[in-house]
Amino acid sequence: MRELFMIVVTGATGNVGRSLVRILADAGRRVTATSRRISDADVPRGVRHHRVDLTTPEVLRPVLDSADALFLHDTATSAHLLRPQDILDAAKAGGVGRVVVLSSQGVATRPASASHGIVGRSIEDAVRRSGMDWTILRPGGFHSNAYAWSESVRTRRTVAAPFGDIGLPTVDPADIAGVAAAALHEDGHAGQVYELTGPALTTPRQRVRAIGDALGEPVRFVEQTRDEARAEMLRFMPEPVVETTLAILGEPTPAERRVSPDVERVLGRAPGSFADWARRHAAAFR
Repeated sequence: MRELFMIVVTGATGNVGRSLVRILADAGRRVTATSRRISDADVPRGVRHHRVDLTTPEVLRPVLDSADALFLHDTATSAHLLRPQDILDAAKAGGVGRVVVLSSQGVATRPASASHGIVGRSIEDAVRRSGMDWTILRPGGFHSNAYAWSESVRTRRTVAAPFGDIGLPTVDPADIAGVAAAALHEDGHAGQVYELTGPALTTPRQRVRAIGDALGEPVRFVEQTRDEARAEMLRFMPEPVVETTLAILGEPTPAERRVSPDVERVLGRAPGSFADWARRHAAAFR
């Protein structure tokens, strides 16, 4: 296997990107971390970082020059930034031969959804046409979505959420990062699409209980109606995203409830549980 000289990570301050940069740095890989807002405090010592506002391909070219591999976070190709093809063209021109893209399970399970399917499919299609070795990661819901409850847990020891007893196999962002790291610097992952989930279905009520266990004191769960949840979500999310999100949370398809073996297949261990995640991140809820 040829040793990769440089790996560029977009979205390096996010839940997945931050863990990915740390994993690669700990493994001795040379990493360039990029985000719109990034500082020395956001990366391990010795990791090169750049503030990159993805508005034109010219901004990316110096960062990608002489890089070997690229981790492409799907939000890097939002409509107000660059088309995925622009980023991939800049990567190829800079010498990148391998790209790992963080997509979404919704590409397969909600293909007609503008927010969860159509945009992700366009990114995946561009990656497949890029001429580079590619790997696509399709996670479901993240354990870290529970950060949305942190304020109400800290201030009232209460969580309000809909569909309290409907389970989904949410995944630890650190496991997504682990799979991404393997695909970026190991052989054998080209042309693979990995569906990434946690080890078991958990319900909102169970996840709230796990947070309480991590804190050592109970957290009360209050079940919202669908209309109550919709009204709250519309304050910070576009309506199409709200509708698809509520459909996934309230009426998940069999594919969205399936526990995938891909994390264990790639990493050689079971994926982390929500309870494990809650214990590691309990400080966010104190």
